[in-house]
Amino acid sequence: MNVNKKLLKQIIEKVILVLSFTAFALVIYEEGFKKPFLTVTDSHLLLKVMLSSIWAGYLALYFLVKSKTGGFTKKRISELIAILLISGILLFIFTDYSVPGLDVITQATTDRFLVDLLVAGVFLIELSKVSLGVNELQLNPPLIFILSFLVLILIGTVLLMLPNATHQPIHLVDALFTATSAVCVTGLIVLDTAKDFTLFGQLIIMLLFQLGGLGMMTFTSFFGFFFRGSFSIQNQLFLKDFINEDDFGQIFSTLMKIILFTFLVEGVAAVLIFVSLDNDLFGGVGEMIFFSIFHSISGFCNAGFSVLSNGLYEEGFRDNYTMQLVIAFSIIFGGIGFPVVLNYYGYLRHFVRGMYRKIAYGESYRHLPRVVNIGTRLIVLTTGILILVGFVSYWMLEYDHTLAGLDTYGKVVTSFFGAVTPRTAGFNTVDMTALSVPTVLIYLLLMWIGASPGSTGGGLKTSTFAVAILSAFSIAKGKDRVEVFRREISSSTLRKAFTVTFLSFMIIGLAVFALTLFDRDLPLISVVFEAFSAFSTVGLSLGITGSLSFGSKMVLIMTMFIGRVGILTLLIALSKGVKNQSYRYPEESVFIT
Repeated sequence: MNVNKKLLKQIIEKVILVLSFTAFALVIYEEGFKKPFLTVTDSHLLLKVMLSSIWAGYLALYFLVKSKTGGFTKKRISELIAILLISGILLFIFTDYSVPGLDVITQATTDRFLVDLLVAGVFLIELSKVSLGVNELQLNPPLIFILSFLVLILIGTVLLMLPNATHQPIHLVDALFTATSAVCVTGLIVLDTAKDFTLFGQLIIMLLFQLGGLGMMTFTSFFGFFFRGSFSIQNQLFLKDFINEDDFGQIFSTLMKIILFTFLVEGVAAVLIFVSLDNDLFGGVGEMIFFSIFHSISGFCNAGFSVLSNGLYEEGFRDNYTMQLVIAFSIIFGGIGFPVVLNYYGYLRHFVRGMYRKIAYGESYRHLPRVVNIGTRLIVLTTGILILVGFVSYWMLEYDHTLAGLDTYGKVVTSFFGAVTPRTAGFNTVDMTALSVPTVLIYLLLMWIGASPGSTGGGLKTSTFAVAILSAFSIAKGKDRVEVFRREISSSTLRKAFTVTFLSFMIIGLAVFALTLFDRDLPLISVVFEAFSAFSTVGLSLGITGSLSFGSKMVLIMTMFIGRVGILTLLIALSKGVKNQSYRYPEESVFIT
């Protein structure tokens, strides 16, 4: 590419970037304020002009930058997809086209929705491209990971403060609390999501916990690569820590699998929830679709948010056991961790290929040792045990309390849901204040353990808990090492497990102390439950969240944030790394007990 073409390309890219950000800001202003300075007609005409200009820019880039091979590269294919998508929607919204069966108002709403959706899509594409340059900040990955959550929380707070996001003006700390709870996929609420927030506000909350669950950098990096066409070495070094992928050549493939698995589970869950709903409980199909999508994303991301005032315990929904099972399995799939999913995907792919070759070509099936690694096996086993223990405990302890009056099937589903939801999900299908004290204590344990590493959930993590238990048994047996599945767990893993366990208790203890300091009249068990729920990003509460003082809300905001990013990640990000030490001191034992 000669100098003139390169300069022209850079100018076009800058113009597209400015137009996309300007158009998105206009959409936010139009949707967020009750009396915008432009009429709906004028603003949408301006948006259409901007979209047409962006379309022309993409088209110019497509023909300006030719592939060296003359064929279709990933970048050119992605650009072509963007051009065709924008062309199709522009053709629809610029022509006097009517959909049979839709009245004038519905048609206008559809047109407006398509314009806003297209603007948001273009903005996401350009934002994702920009995000790939974040490594130029020369900050360590943990710090950038933390900053991405902070930025998302601040943006969410501003959006929730917009007049059209709520029915009545809300306090800044309530907007900050809600945004933090959504981004950190916690689910604790100080406002009624169903009654206090408008549809626009609920959409903002849904987007926040979708981005917060996946991780802002994971989401934007995928689309940034897809529409840029390649990663630099710096990008690959930066992203490998975020997605736990050591093979540079598989970074985009891993990102794609994470995104596809997320949308697949959320899509299937949304369809199943929609099918299970009672039409009489909604004002129309649109409400049912939004309800299904909202709860499917909230379930997979372990967010625990609901557009029902009483959660899934709402009258008319508490007996919908099909919906509860769908959400419960969405929680499990989201909380099991992407490394586990990818590990089993590799195993299934190897198995299917081997069986196909055996059947089609008569080749003998070749077993590949250790396809499913130790970490995956430990996580799956621990998850299964926790669900089983939680199910049995809930059944026995709540049989004469919250399970009373339910039929056998209802008892089974409610007990199963009660075993799944405390581990970072936060949905409730029963009255939480009616739980017996022993059940509350079991919930504290399950909340503290939480989900699995690399998942959408929080907590101590199942693998950390399992390693700590194995270490305790190893010491009790007099062993000098920890072994599982014929493998020895490394000393660095043991040190991390001990550190995370200790720090989790320290943070929760400090949170409880601060909460009792700011709100001295609240029951201690409710305060402890709130602190565990916030740190483990669960979202369950015994009913005190809405009555907390300003100081207690700020304590929970910090606790939720620390719980989501990880206390160890926070320490690594803020501390200066030590180079490899080329010396060792003499070893000496310290009297413990």
